[in-house]
Amino acid sequence: MKPAEARALAEQVRASVQTAIVGREEAVDHVLTGLVADGHLLIEDLPGLGKTLMAKSFARALGLEFQRIQFTADLLPHDITGGEVLDPTRTGFVFRPGPLFTNVLLADEINRAPPKVQSALLEAMQEYQVTSERTTHALPRPFLVLATENPLELEGTYPLPEAQVDRFLLRLKIGYPTPGEERGILERRRVRKTETVDVPRVTDATTFTELQRAVEEIEIDPSVAGYIIDIVRSTREDPRSEVGSSPRGSLALQKLSRARALLSGRDYVLPDDVKALVVPALAHRVIVKPEPWIRGVRGEAVVGAALDRVAVPKVR
Repeated sequence: MKPAEARALAEQVRASVQTAIVGREEAVDHVLTGLVADGHLLIEDLPGLGKTLMAKSFARALGLEFQRIQFTADLLPHDITGGEVLDPTRTGFVFRPGPLFTNVLLADEINRAPPKVQSALLEAMQEYQVTSERTTHALPRPFLVLATENPLELEGTYPLPEAQVDRFLLRLKIGYPTPGEERGILERRRVRKTETVDVPRVTDATTFTELQRAVEEIEIDPSVAGYIIDIVRSTREDPRSEVGSSPRGSLALQKLSRARALLSGRDYVLPDDVKALVVPALAHRVIVKPEPWIRGVRGEAVVGAALDRVAVPKVR
C-alpha cells in the first residue's frame, strides 16, 4: 500500500471513529498509529471517559472482530484462553477457544486480574499464541490488545509487573472533554435517541493487514535513528531514573514513527514523528527513584527532559 493510499484510508477511519468519539483528536491519532504499528495499547484514565467506546469504534471501523473481557479477581486463565472440554461426539477432549481468539481484545480493568491471568495474557501478547495441555494454538492475526486501567482504585487490584507494562507499545490518557466537546456529546445523544452508535465500516482485516505491512517500507534516516537512540539513552542517564527505557523502547519508538509517517502520506520519517510519540511510547518504560516519585516526578517528566536535552537532527 502506497503512503498516499494509507493517508486516505486513515482519514476515512478517523472520520468513522469520530461519529462516536467527539473531539479527542490526539488520542484518536495515537490509537490509530499504535494499531497500525501492530502494537498493544494501555489506556490509563478515569471511568466514563470513553475508553470502551474508543476500542469498539476502532474495531468496527477497521472491520475487525472484537471481544471484551471484564477482568475481575476471580478470573482464571482458562476463562480467557479457553481450554480442553469433553466432546461426546468424538469420545475425547477438544480445545474450545476463549475470548482471546479475536482481532481486537478490550481487556477492561486489566489490573483487577490475578497474576496467573496476567501471565496468560502476557504469552498471548508477546508470542501470539495460547498454550493449553501442552498444545500450542496460534491466535488470529491481527491480534491487538487495548487494555484499560483506573488509576484511582487500588483496593482489589494487582499492579501489572514492569515486564508486562513494557509489552505495551503505548500508554495513553484520554482526558476530560472540553466544554464544547461535552456539549457535542450531549447533543449527539439527544439526536440519536439511542445508546447505540453506528460506526461505519471502512476496511476489513485483509486491507488492514496490508496497511500494517506497509509500515515496513517506510525509510528512516540514520540521523533520525540516532535521535531515537539518544533520547532513549538520556532516560537511562537521568539522575531521577531508577531504570530507563530498554532497547524495546527504541524499537517501539521507531515503529511508531514509521507508522505515523505512513499515515501522514510520507515514505520517510521526520523528527516531528518521533517527538509526537516519544512520551506515550517511553514514559511507562521509565521507573522513577522513590524520592523524586514522592515529589511527584513521573516517567513523563523524565522523557520530556530527555527530549529537551537531545538536539533535533536536520533531515533533508
